Amino acid sequence: MLVLKKCYSQLATLCLLLAFSSITHAADVRIAVAANFTDTTRDLIAAFGKATGLEAVASYGSTGKLYAQIDNGAPFDVFLAADSRRPELLEENGQGVADTRFTYARGKLALWSPEPGTFEDPKVWLKSGGFARLAIANPKTAPYGLAAQEVLTELNLWESLQDRLVRGDSIAQTFQFVATENAQSGFVALSQVRAWDEKNGSLWLIPQSYYSPINQQAILLSRSEDNEAARQWLEFLRGDNARAIIENYGYETEH
Repeated sequence: MLVLKKCYSQLATLCLLLAFSSITHAADVRIAVAANFTDTTRDLIAAFGKATGLEAVASYGSTGKLYAQIDNGAPFDVFLAADSRRPELLEENGQGVADTRFTYARGKLALWSPEPGTFEDPKVWLKSGGFARLAIANPKTAPYGLAAQEVLTELNLWESLQDRLVRGDSIAQTFQFVATENAQSGFVALSQVRAWDEKNGSLWLIPQSYYSPINQQAILLSRSEDNEAARQWLEFLRGDNARAIIENYGYETEH
């Protein structure tokens, strides 16, 4: 059994490396990006390329799963997490370069439905239970899911709504559940609503006092310590141009 587990682990790592082989040789910098930051990153990559002439490519997923991929040897240069805990862990275990970690964005959580009039008073609507499904991201792997859990706990609804919660693997999948009406509403990132083509709908920008700050941190990975393009990407993220793009999607940044 131990031999089988070891073989399975080695096979999983090999498959992971093969999955990323298409970006290994093509780009100057390879970025692992939390799913909530997908649309923002696409704009940032375009601006970065225009400013530097360098090519960046990104892979998106939940922070927890991306962290696991990095831990298993995925060939990324930079990690843009949706929390501070995983970058801190990478720095502590030597997989992240010391003194390169910083908060590139502070996220905001929203309760959203694409249908206008879904809720007028969101607290009353949540407490009424007049819905079949409420979408959240998995609190174990997605920081926005953990924030949603904190909100429902603050409202004394976490336990009572368990049978109505549908959990996405990432905040991107959670948003998809709501956008496709597989859930009447869901806790999503404000940035996703900002990027949504249809501007009508119901939105509650949740008071930030209801959940722990979503400090999204970036870090240079140790395997790419000498990658100058990766360092240029991190420097670009700190600049005025990048901050303007990030804030346009509804995030806060540090000045």
